[in-house]
Amino acid sequence: MNGLSRAQAPIDLHLHSTISDGTDEPTRVVEAAFEAGVRTMSLTDHDTTVGWDEAIAACQRLGMTFIPGAEISVSLPKAGGMHLLAYLFDPLNAPLNEVMGRVQGGREDRITEIVRRLRAKYDITVEEVLDVAAGAPPQRPHVAAVLIRHGYAVDTDEVFSTILYPGSEFYIPTAKKPDILEAIALVRAAGGVPILAHPTARTEHTMPKENLIRLLDAGLGGLELDHQENRRNNPESLAILWEYQRELDFIVTGSSDYHGTRKVNRPGDDTTSPEMLERLIESARGSSGSAGSEPVYPVLVG
Repeated sequence: MNGLSRAQAPIDLHLHSTISDGTDEPTRVVEAAFEAGVRTMSLTDHDTTVGWDEAIAACQRLGMTFIPGAEISVSLPKAGGMHLLAYLFDPLNAPLNEVMGRVQGGREDRITEIVRRLRAKYDITVEEVLDVAAGAPPQRPHVAAVLIRHGYAVDTDEVFSTILYPGSEFYIPTAKKPDILEAIALVRAAGGVPILAHPTARTEHTMPKENLIRLLDAGLGGLELDHQENRRNNPESLAILWEYQRELDFIVTGSSDYHGTRKVNRPGDDTTSPEMLERLIESARGSSGSAGSEPVYPVLVG
């Protein structure tokens, strides 16, 4: 790829801004990554590309490499909600934008109902949650921030593990999420590369190898294995996925999953190797649909 030899390490491919559920504006996300030593980064806000232009401008100013990305909410049978990182896709692709917009559109109704349920035990309001969201589609981390502000928990991890966990009386799944196979197909059709985000961070189970093979055959590029929440929450399953990787040789990414002050994760806590970034870029497809051609949306090198 043109410019790939100049792509710079360290490489962090999963960071969030206020466009979704982070606490920093896109420019500040880039600056925080730069200050932490990161030199190639991806802004991966949930189901949106709105922050790309601002992040690109900041990367160009600081001489950083920008990899376009987003984190798409998906469903996986028997596993519930999961997230699919998508890189190097066409931001103007209508079918993918329709699906991301559908997911975003259902968020305020979902959060309103979650808060209604919470009010039976917790003195919070929807208005407080919308104020924290500051114009972004409201999500669980925004609810968590309000609960923390009122002293009901010390941090987001505690909220998600003791109050707003899947299966709790307050939890409502994200509405209208695409099936993971549908989402993989949409990302590939838009020229991008889908990577399963933090696959052991939200589950006690291990994905069966035959299920992973099915996803890879459908176009999944790989897994985000180097992620501190994978190691912290389910190291046994993580070890098994590394065994799968040695056998199946899929792409592995590593990322911080930075959310500003909303998580302890800092930029550069986990990173992607230059070799894996090269494989990811080479897996992207140009407008002709042929593998190995230039991505629809180019990698930008400062």
